[in-house]
Amino acid sequence: MAEFRRVQVATLIRRLSEPPDWLVAIFGPRQTGKTTVARQALAAIGRPCRYEAVDEPVSLVAPGPVTVGADHTVSSSARRDTGWLAEVWERSRHDAWTSQRGFILVLDEIQKIDGWSDAVKGLWDADRASGCPLHVVVLGSAPLLMQAGLSESLAGRFEPLHLTHWSYPEMSEAFGFDLAQYVFFGGYPGAAPLVHDADRWVAYVRDALVAPNIERDVLAMTRVDKPALLRRLFDLGSMYSGQELSFNKMLGQLQDAGNTTTLARYLDLLSQAGLVTGLSKHTGRPVSAKASTPKLNVLNTALMAVSSGYTYAEARSDRSFWGRMVESSVGAHLVNTASPSTAVKYWRHGNHEVDFVLHRGPSVVGIEVKSGDRMAGRSGLTEFERRFRPRSTFVVGEPGVPLHEFLSVPADHWFGAP
Repeated sequence: MAEFRRVQVATLIRRLSEPPDWLVAIFGPRQTGKTTVARQALAAIGRPCRYEAVDEPVSLVAPGPVTVGADHTVSSSARRDTGWLAEVWERSRHDAWTSQRGFILVLDEIQKIDGWSDAVKGLWDADRASGCPLHVVVLGSAPLLMQAGLSESLAGRFEPLHLTHWSYPEMSEAFGFDLAQYVFFGGYPGAAPLVHDADRWVAYVRDALVAPNIERDVLAMTRVDKPALLRRLFDLGSMYSGQELSFNKMLGQLQDAGNTTTLARYLDLLSQAGLVTGLSKHTGRPVSAKASTPKLNVLNTALMAVSSGYTYAEARSDRSFWGRMVESSVGAHLVNTASPSTAVKYWRHGNHEVDFVLHRGPSVVGIEVKSGDRMAGRSGLTEFERRFRPRSTFVVGEPGVPLHEFLSVPADHWFGAP
């Protein structure tokens, strides 16, 4: 079987085949394949390169450069600071000037270096002034820190390559998932080989994915005064995915909860880490939207499955719970695939509701989900149409758009749908 490649591999190959006018920044949640994308692109290009894993334990790497293939090297150092970064960059510059095919420097987990963005800015600007033919790719698993460093110090100097959780077509092609398996087990490729052993799968998701994501990518990289509260908020978001839950109600279920402002910030941190998000209510008044009750949604349904305690068979037999899982898979897909200019929201007024609303510029799309014991009607969509005159509205699930079809196209596709 041929090695599976995400579409971002081809994108990276194209960018590394062009002049190095911008550095490439690959970022996204943990376990979405950032390192694999970089390595697959490097192997396909076959040009000389240096790959540096900033978080590699020094004790596990022999001192000095280590050849891992023709023109491919990795190196180690006891110092993982900006001085070390400058040394690695200078060696790569030399290699770029002396190679007829240029040179590629890849820095994985770059956010682990304090002050990395300012250091990269100075080094990159010097290369542009000298015309050095060095391509640079930076990778990071802490989205908040990566995006802050990129936008604050490297604005105009990079092209982003954002990886999100794996989609249904990707998990289907790579691991043979059917639609129901994807709804329950979600889009974690590392956990896919364990789905037939429930205990091992749950332990892997909980201990190898969720715990490092929270500990290393949120708590270790961002100031969080109440880490226990953030962890409990994640648990709450996973359990209540697909439901509206006001911050005041959250306070009632959390110990040492602080205030609603703290909860809102922590929910944003969890969203940036690719774990749980809170969708705001669609309204004609933006100020009101910020103060609205959030609708919680996991960004990978594996998180909801693990928190439920259900086995795959038990989840499928509980029509109410399965309905929430399907709805959560729709919400996760929309958030993960929406362009930066598209907002994913929900709408409710009295007894009328619309599960998801896509909002981009003047265009609005309403989406209702039919699944499990939820029989989606048109009354909510009809009232939504009367109030907002959307570009379109539709139902996901029979007799509307089939779920497998919906999960196979990005969110912005629906702005062009009739």
